[in-house]
Amino acid sequence: MKLKLHIWRQDNAKTAGKMVSYDANHVSPDMSFLEMLDVLNQELITKGDDPVAFDHDCREGICGACSMVINGIPHGPQRATTTCQLHMRSFKDGDEVYIEPWRAEPFPVIKDLAVDRAALDRIIAAGGFISVGTGSPPDGNAIPISKEISDLAMDAAACIGCGACVAACPNGSAMLFTAAKVSHLNLLPQGEPEKDQRVINMVAQMDAEGFGNCTNYAECQAACPKEISIQFIAKMNRDLIRAKLREGNNAGSGKTGGA
Repeated sequence: MKLKLHIWRQDNAKTAGKMVSYDANHVSPDMSFLEMLDVLNQELITKGDDPVAFDHDCREGICGACSMVINGIPHGPQRATTTCQLHMRSFKDGDEVYIEPWRAEPFPVIKDLAVDRAALDRIIAAGGFISVGTGSPPDGNAIPISKEISDLAMDAAACIGCGACVAACPNGSAMLFTAAKVSHLNLLPQGEPEKDQRVINMVAQMDAEGFGNCTNYAECQAACPKEISIQFIAKMNRDLIRAKLREGNNAGSGKTGGA
């Protein structure tokens, strides 16, 4: 296969970037998208040119590092697929492929296609944990959890934190990511004691990072490689309202805490 690649090149967040075109003349349909970029980079290095910077780690669809927009779609044209799992057979000989970084103010460009997604880590650090001393692993049946709730928690926990939801959203919202991280803990008994403070802290941090709000475009759900539902956003909003009401009631009565 032969492809014309149009790749965003940018030295850092403070410099202007531009699209640069490259010919990829030896592309196998069996290559992954990242392997195709590896081949291009080897050719650039051989010529003495600067290789294209992009994020990657596991290349198994688990880590969420392979964040790039391909032909206007986060992670590319294949649904429920990360960039590292996208294969070149998804394209046709002679195609023109446009490759860009995530576009969101809280994701400053590090170089070329690599962006700083530390804002998502700070949202998790604001409350995406439990402080219960669990000790040794308990028996799997010791804590009764209904299958419906455990399935929902697992669906939310599937989020790999790639940021595709932010890149796809016209508002640059991180609501789907935050909702998934809030919900998978708030649904389980271990996360119950801190559920109110968790949702308040994580939503506050999300807002402080400069992400937009959700206006129900549902582009996030369509772009999510793990197909996480926007129903989690509705759940997070309900949790937040209840938490704020309890916080106000506790403040009025002089009490603290309470979940």
